[in-house]
Amino acid sequence: MHGEGRKQRRARSGVADGRDRPEVEADGEGPVDGEGPADAALQGRAESEPAIVDAEDSVDRHIARWRHKAPFDERVEGIVTRIQMLTKHLAQVKGRVLAEVGLQAFEFDTLHRLASRGEPYRATPSELAAELMVSPAGITGRLDTLEEAGSIRRIRGTDDRRRVDVELTESGRARWTAAMKLLDRAERAMVGPLDETDQDALIALLKRMLLRVENTG
Repeated sequence: MHGEGRKQRRARSGVADGRDRPEVEADGEGPVDGEGPADAALQGRAESEPAIVDAEDSVDRHIARWRHKAPFDERVEGIVTRIQMLTKHLAQVKGRVLAEVGLQAFEFDTLHRLASRGEPYRATPSELAAELMVSPAGITGRLDTLEEAGSIRRIRGTDDRRRVDVELTESGRARWTAAMKLLDRAERAMVGPLDETDQDALIALLKRMLLRVENTG
């Protein structure tokens, strides 16, 4: 970090007092869109791992920019901001993937819910509306678009004609599968620098953090 050693970068500069966290500027200083050293690690763990760990990233520069200007704990800032950056990267990747397979986000989310149910990939409109947290009118519009594209079909009940089931078609499942394969490839690329031991450790740490949030509301 501009000539500062690793210990100095990790030193605490204070305790957060509840004020808003400073935003990370997308100023071109770092891999804001996530396309950086992580992608080069796809072929395996880099032999120069210590150098990679000590390398400066956009969050190091963000912390240096805000040091002594706002009250925050540098370790916490480093963790949370990197999580935010990785989340932003995944959102951008998802957008590119869906565009590549010709799906909009709402279409993919609806197909995803149907696919998660397994054979015969069916649900009622009200079930989908509840899972996707959209209004009845909203789910009707989504289903109209998907049905017109041939990704789903509506099936009337034989005993009760008022009942309507939504079924994922072969075409819809193929488009969903194509998107999932591309997303899986992108996620593997992001996690590529970590071996299985590191991945297990990271899973455990993130789980502890998530449990704290989920259990405290």
